[in-house]
Amino acid sequence: MSATPGPLRTKQPPMTPTTKRLSRAAGISAAIAGMLFIGVQINHPGMDLSSVTTTDWAVRSTAKALMAALALAGITGMYLRQVRETGILGFLGYALFAAGYLLMLSIEVVAAAVLPALAHTAPGYVSDVLAVAFGGTATHGIGAMQTVFVLSSVGYFAGGCLFGIALFRARVLARWAAALLAAGTVATVALAVLPESFNRPLAVPTGVALIGLGISLWRDQPATVSDTPTPPRAGYATPQ
Repeated sequence: MSATPGPLRTKQPPMTPTTKRLSRAAGISAAIAGMLFIGVQINHPGMDLSSVTTTDWAVRSTAKALMAALALAGITGMYLRQVRETGILGFLGYALFAAGYLLMLSIEVVAAAVLPALAHTAPGYVSDVLAVAFGGTATHGIGAMQTVFVLSSVGYFAGGCLFGIALFRARVLARWAAALLAAGTVATVALAVLPESFNRPLAVPTGVALIGLGISLWRDQPATVSDTPTPPRAGYATPQ
């Protein structure tokens, strides 16, 4: 007499979201964000009024917006992967860093979609926005954009530093990349006193850190209950 088949464990479809798959997706997002962050710095044109209406400006601004969105997804995956290990420092660092990237995303959307349209009708305003973006002073007021720039900068370097330190202390992801993230984001503070030529090179360490952390997150996936096959129970037939 053959054994009666019991309840079978249904194999999940390839595209069904699981903790492991979402975490790996976050790792890939962070790595791509890091590559984009480095890529947009190569041969970057001068930040002046004449470049705002060019195709190069539109492409780079769109790439920066995509980078910010992917980085936001990436650091969210990193934080959720080690909530307990990073503690309150990790939470504060993540909250600030995520806010910085969210504001950066909004800035790049404005840069790609709004500034080109204003370059001819309000050139003074566009020039002031570009000046403030590089730590300069606006000749006239630029409204809420001034606050957005300030909050984005604070969230980026303060959040990046705290988040990098929290990841380093947690010992879950690559520690060298976590240390580089903390150092790379804090280094941007020096741009206030350094020439504009340092702006592009100082972005590279953060990009490399995101790539390293993203790859580490993608590779470091502990087995979970939902991802581990369940052995057949005694007395039940194993489907062939």
